[in-house]
Amino acid sequence: MERPADKIVISASRRTDIPAFYLDWFLARLSQGQFVVENPFNGVRRQVGAHPQQVQAVVFWSKDYSGLLARAAELSAYHLAFNFTLNSESPLLEPRVPPLEARLAQLRELAARFGPDAVGWRFDPIVCWEEDGRRRNNLGQFPRILEAAAEAGVRRLTVSFMDRYAKAERRASRLPGFRFYYPNLDEMVDTLIPLAKEARSAGLQVSACCERRLLESLPPGLVERSRCVDSALLTRLYGPGADPAADRGQRRQAGCGCSLSVDVGSYSLHPCPHGCLYCYANPASTSLNASPALSRAGADAPPPLIS
Repeated sequence: MERPADKIVISASRRTDIPAFYLDWFLARLSQGQFVVENPFNGVRRQVGAHPQQVQAVVFWSKDYSGLLARAAELSAYHLAFNFTLNSESPLLEPRVPPLEARLAQLRELAARFGPDAVGWRFDPIVCWEEDGRRRNNLGQFPRILEAAAEAGVRRLTVSFMDRYAKAERRASRLPGFRFYYPNLDEMVDTLIPLAKEARSAGLQVSACCERRLLESLPPGLVERSRCVDSALLTRLYGPGADPAADRGQRRQAGCGCSLSVDVGSYSLHPCPHGCLYCYANPASTSLNASPALSRAGADAPPPLIS
């Protein structure tokens, strides 16, 4: 007999937006009862069982859940949790995500259908830039999104600041008068403290994703270390089965608190058509609503962090 601890958590996915673009592929693999998972660093492949009795929960990551909501019945055999990245509307930074009001409607529907505790809101990343000599950020609609999340009963907010990636820098270099701006630690603290206080006042628990230095500089108890895949939460929602071990494949030294999961999807086989200017993964080269600069950026290999 299979022990609860033998079950896995499927993460779908840190590598691309499966609910938005690769749901057919994902559902086909579930129906076959397995995934072939490739390690993005060494190319080693392994088979992972995905029958309902083998899976404690599926944790989705997306900026657009419209397709999944329309086909939720096909996932009824599985326990589900959702990381929903909802940033301010910005055609420059996120040229192909749905309008903000449509995404807020999805947030409300997810919370109503699956329970608000199964839904986490990610404002990720906080992006700063200079455009034509003026410093800007993408926080303009944060209060509006916060209000909608609180009204839907969502109680978890995860934030992070943009990291410096070579790929994103190359894209930005093709935009005249534009450059990313990376705030120093003091600036990040000054930005995050009022946001966290505002969110906590609205009833949301705030965590920071892979921001160890920032957490150490904040007032104690204001912001927690993120657990975007959280075995304790999944156990509370769905009973025992999630492995509580730390996921050593994630950025532990940077402050990742995630529990063990199996990321499915592929940087190379599943490039993301959202076309986000800051993306660390593998944006698809597509002409759909794309600026020439973004179209030329292409889909090269996942970039290392710039040291």
